[in-house]
Amino acid sequence: MTDRPWWKTALGVVFTAVMLFPVYWMVNVSLTDASDLRRSSPSWFPADPTFEGYTAAFSQQLPSLGTSLGIGLGCVALTVAIAAPAAYALAILNLKGGRSLNFLLLVAQMIPAVVMAMGFYAIYVRLGLLNSVWGLIVADSTVAVPFAVLLYSTFMAGIPRELVHAARMDGASAWGTFTKVVLPLCRNSTLTVALFAFLWAWSDFIFASTLSRSGEYIPITLGIYQYIGNNTTQWNAIMATAVIASLPAAILLVVAQRYVAAGVTAGAVKD
Repeated sequence: MTDRPWWKTALGVVFTAVMLFPVYWMVNVSLTDASDLRRSSPSWFPADPTFEGYTAAFSQQLPSLGTSLGIGLGCVALTVAIAAPAAYALAILNLKGGRSLNFLLLVAQMIPAVVMAMGFYAIYVRLGLLNSVWGLIVADSTVAVPFAVLLYSTFMAGIPRELVHAARMDGASAWGTFTKVVLPLCRNSTLTVALFAFLWAWSDFIFASTLSRSGEYIPITLGIYQYIGNNTTQWNAIMATAVIASLPAAILLVVAQRYVAAGVTAGAVKD
């Protein structure tokens, strides 16, 4: 095997550095003193690092972080509770009209979020769900559920039917077969669905800005947006908030990378 040309490695390093530079600059500004940010020439490295930005971010944005965490966990629970049984019905129970439902799920993923947000707004006005955490959980779940059903059904279609038939012969009901046989086998798919659902809910801005703009509990994305509008001098605190908001997603992706790869490719190849 021939060695990779040096220029390809150098090109990869340059592209990686360009893509990661905004992240580095965000961290750099978050550690820079507010007085140093007013200099005409930017400082490429924080000469005298300070954590005053992080102190201000935690003191002012901690409620928004807690709200986003609650919305993310609620979206995960609702998505798994809906998607897993739906995929079981489509992939194993051979639900009539399954192909049409799969097509509708694909179409649902193509609908722009802003269009869905306007529809939710009209519905929530009548139901009194505007500016509520539960309203955002339901709205974010509508984005995650179609993807989750397709992912679950792809994996469940590859489960040996002998396992299902054996459970039914032992007296298990359709629900018992799902909870005791099928669902435990879908661990990697469940982790993948949970990760993507949480990240969608954590990073959502369109639903938050449309459905919970003046609510008591706002997610971190809307908190950062309002923080920038109300605070144009304390940029280290703004960047510190952005760093803190990025950490959960980065940590989850690193920790669950192996399970995500297995969950996404599950069912792609059959023996």
